[in-house]
This record gives sequence, structure tokens and C-alpha cells, in this order.
Amino acid sequence: MFVTAMLRKLTPYLFVAPLMIFIAVFTYIPILASLNLSVRSWNFLSPDMPFVGMRNYEQLLSSRELWNSLWVTTLFAILSVPLRLGMAVLIASYLVRESAHSRLLRGALFLPSVTSTVSIAVVFSWVFSTDYGMVNTILVTLGLGRVQWLQDPYLALWVLIFVNTWKQLGYDIVIYVAGLQAIPRELYDAAAVDGGRRLHVFRRITLPLVMPTTYFLLVISVIEAFQVFTIVNVMTRGGPAGATDMLVNLLYEIGFVLFDIGRGSALAVLLFVLLVALAFLKSRIIGKRVHYEA
Repeated sequence: MFVTAMLRKLTPYLFVAPLMIFIAVFTYIPILASLNLSVRSWNFLSPDMPFVGMRNYEQLLSSRELWNSLWVTTLFAILSVPLRLGMAVLIASYLVRESAHSRLLRGALFLPSVTSTVSIAVVFSWVFSTDYGMVNTILVTLGLGRVQWLQDPYLALWVLIFVNTWKQLGYDIVIYVAGLQAIPRELYDAAAVDGGRRLHVFRRITLPLVMPTTYFLLVISVIEAFQVFTIVNVMTRGGPAGATDMLVNLLYEIGFVLFDIGRGSALAVLLFVLLVALAFLKSRIIGKRVHYEA
């Protein structure tokens, strides 16, 4: 009787045990290992890992590269996330209609989000190439001259924002379509009877009721923006003049180019703390309002 009762209590935990082991091995243990390495000096080759305390953190926080990367990453997030979400909710409002045309467009727009980021970055490197890129070819044909898209410090970040938006927009649209389909149709019918204009209905009905979806996408989009690496590494490598040197690219340069594993791990820890703090602030500032309006 006692054994049966114990097995009944343990059964739910046995079902989730494989997933918890997977998360522990590939998430929690690496986090603890990074914490340990962040207070040591190691270069991958030396068998010794002397303890250096907070020196790695002090060197990072006093370096211009870190603050430049933080500024570039924050600017990237501020510019790209509202653009993505704004475009996604507008396009989703059109594609929410159930038709073959809408389903085909949803699939076409979603395709880039499941395509290899490396492939997308390589293709757009060719598209925006100064000498033989498609964009400059069109500009030359129109008599406007060539533009150094990836060599201009003021344009390179906008190119990365465009590429990242193009890749992630389809995912945001699909999530918004699901959120819009959950809104009761009776609300729109009542608004139509009352003579509500389309813009007024969108502002007073659609946007408030889709706020939980917006909050979800806002959280994951900001986290994704602070972790952008592949398109930066393939297209600009952080240049020109550090104009696109984002935090994860800086982490890669420190840890896997300079082989300073201690400072690289310290930067990883700082990035983790930053993302947790951002998620907490968003839940405190925006979360209550979202659930109230929903």
C-alpha cells in the first residue's frame, strides 16, 4: 500500500524527468560553469585556471568596447522591436481572414523564420554588396550611384535591422493571427452596427484585446534582439568602426578569438543578468496593465 502510494506521487515527476535532465545538462550546468569561469583566468590551452576574483568584471566594466556594444545592442532593440511588432500586427489584421490567399501568404511570410540564419546573412551580404549587389545595381540603373551599405557606420546597423526584421516578421505575424482569431467576432459585429470606423475599431477593440500577445512577443523579441549574433558575424563582423559590434559578437571576440575565457564568461554572466532584469522590469511595468486591459 505504501509503495503504491509512493509510485502514484512519483509518476508525474518521472514523466518530466527526461526534460528536466535535458534542461539541467544544457542550461543550468553551463550557467554554473560560466559563473565559475568568470572569476578565473583561462585561455583554453593552460591546464591551470587561477582564481582572479572580480578582476574580469572590473576589466569589462572599465572597457569602452563593452559600453559601445551595450549602446549598439540597445539601439538595435529600440529600433527593430517596435518596427517588427507594428508591421506584424498590421499585416496579421489583413491575413486573419480565412482564405486560400491568406493561408498562402502566411506560409510565405513564415518561411524565412525557419530558414538558416547563416544562409540568409550570406544572401543579404551579396544583395547589399557595394560592387556587385542587387540593391546597388538597381540604384546605378536609376542613375543614383552606389551606396556602401555595409561599410557606412550609419547604414550598416539599419541593414542588420532590415535583415533581422525580414527573418523574424513571419513568426510574429503567425502569433498575432492566432491572437486575433481568439477575439470574439461579436465585438466587431456590434461595432459595425454602431457605425464604428475601421481605424477606430482597430484602436479600441483590436489593439487592447491583442495586448497579451503583444506582451509575449515584446518579451521574446527584446531577448532575441539582445542575443543577435549570426547576421552580425557573417555580414559585418561588428564593423565598421564598431558600429554593429553587439554584445554577443563582443562575447565571441573575447572568448573565441582572443581566447580570454574568463572575461568572455564574465560578459555572458552580465548579459544573463541584464536579460533577467529586463524581463522582470517588463513584467512589473507592462504585465499588470496588459492583464488589466485584456
